[in-house]
Amino acid sequence: MRTADRMFDAPFRGAADFDAEGKGVSVSRNAAGRGGARGLTGAAWQGAVRAFYRRRLIGLGGAELRVRVGQTWPGDAPRGRQILAGDLEFDGELLRNPSPLWFPPAASPEWLCAWHGFGWLADLLAGEGAGRDKARELLASWLGEETLSHPLAWRSDVLGTRIFAWLTYLDEILRRGEDEPLRQKALSSLANQLGHLASTAASQSRGRARLVGLKGLIAGIAAFGGREPHLSRAVAALEREIALQIRSDGGHISRNPSLQLRVLQDLGDIRATLRAIRFVVPRPLDEAIERMAPMLRFFRHGDRRLALFNGSLEEDGVLIDLVLTRSEAKGRAPANAPESGFQRLEIGKSLLLVDTGKPPPEGYDEEAHAGPLSFEFSHERERIVVNCGAYRGPNASWQAVARASAAHSVLVVADTNSVEIRKDGTIGRVPRAVTAERAEDKGQQWIAASHDGYRERFGLGYARQLFLSADGEDLRGEDRLSGLPGARFAVRFHLHPAVEASLSDDRKAVLLRLQSGALWRLRAAGAEMSLGESVYLGSGRAQKTQQVILSGSVAPEGATVRWAVRREPRKTAAD
Repeated sequence: MRTADRMFDAPFRGAADFDAEGKGVSVSRNAAGRGGARGLTGAAWQGAVRAFYRRRLIGLGGAELRVRVGQTWPGDAPRGRQILAGDLEFDGELLRNPSPLWFPPAASPEWLCAWHGFGWLADLLAGEGAGRDKARELLASWLGEETLSHPLAWRSDVLGTRIFAWLTYLDEILRRGEDEPLRQKALSSLANQLGHLASTAASQSRGRARLVGLKGLIAGIAAFGGREPHLSRAVAALEREIALQIRSDGGHISRNPSLQLRVLQDLGDIRATLRAIRFVVPRPLDEAIERMAPMLRFFRHGDRRLALFNGSLEEDGVLIDLVLTRSEAKGRAPANAPESGFQRLEIGKSLLLVDTGKPPPEGYDEEAHAGPLSFEFSHERERIVVNCGAYRGPNASWQAVARASAAHSVLVVADTNSVEIRKDGTIGRVPRAVTAERAEDKGQQWIAASHDGYRERFGLGYARQLFLSADGEDLRGEDRLSGLPGARFAVRFHLHPAVEASLSDDRKAVLLRLQSGALWRLRAAGAEMSLGESVYLGSGRAQKTQQVILSGSVAPEGATVRWAVRREPRKTAAD
């Protein structure tokens, strides 16, 4: 039997690894996600994985890659220089010259997953020759460590990321003949990792993490020349995940624009791998890519970066362009994505994006925000009204703040989230109904939306109407609460850091000055207007900014706040 065949003689065993006696030990998703397997930690995990290898992966040394797979993506050279200098920042967490190198005690599980995933290889290799030397050094160090002692290093998504990264860059880092002993050690390790992944890729974790595991598995089978039945089983598992995760309108089940980008990138990588070995690309994969690309375009502002909903960042516009180019999908951004729960109003040079959906289902809601009916508004390449964005880092309090309703441009009742976010980060109470209708007439566009997220606790229904004029330079809104009186509320408009805001003396308007010099004015009636501090996290770094707040109390007849954001006419020389 060939080496590659021995790797996959029993793939997709299920959600069980092997203990020291070779018996099944189930791994819970939550435990695995936080750095442990139920009943297995430290030496026990090390023994389990070694026993797994003894049972199934004896004699894999000397394997060689039969096909070059893995398309490269642009690396971040400044980040590569940081790694060269020993400054390792992953998921918003920075460790300088960590010790021990691979398992520093101060590191969070998220940091460890990113470090052991080797997804940073492209960044390290983006610079000069020193990057290749450092990559070789780190690869040799990882191979020399007792990495079996930590289950996070062997979680399926971490394995998938690492396997794909090694397959993509191995020839560049460890050249044939020149680095042969270390290359053979790396290939033997790859074979072992791949065998372990074959047992966990289709069962461990959920969401994008499972797709990443399957991507590594499919790439590994292809690269080592595995038999067609093994590849077919992996591809069948991928098709099941596509049906589960990609909605008919092309949106990812997480409702997170950043994950929309990453999953489309993953699916493109898988398709390129299958094409490299002339394996027939399954129709569901092609169709998912064809649907997802227009939806990725849906989330782009005029600056070519992404809107901030449900845990997303702006992301790199160059990367987004490349992902869309490689998708080969030409479809335009839809105006309405009802299944994903978003609306897009684009007129002239203005763009309005509105969240009109429920939070994603359990298991896909780990980064979901309490932002139903929130919106973002931009003109040309300048963002004006935004959501605060997503926090990246180990501080749980900051994570909760970024996910709160108050961090979104929406009405908030009594500083309470419209979607319950529990202390452990999971989603609890959600609106039972979120509705949305849209209409167009003579170039003007309307959205009427509502949710009952405040009904149970405050006895209030919330409705929002948004109108965009035919020239795109007049955005009007109405926020209405109906039901029990007494509760305080605030309609928040978070501003992009590049916007300068000044409150009029009569406190009835705010002048918004953009970097381009363009002026917009926000006026309101039915609430008290004020300016407050805010924070913008869309770039991955916290930036101070401002927010306009319209506050009041619900009267017996309810509360209605009307507002408008209009562009001021440019002054002429005569003026």
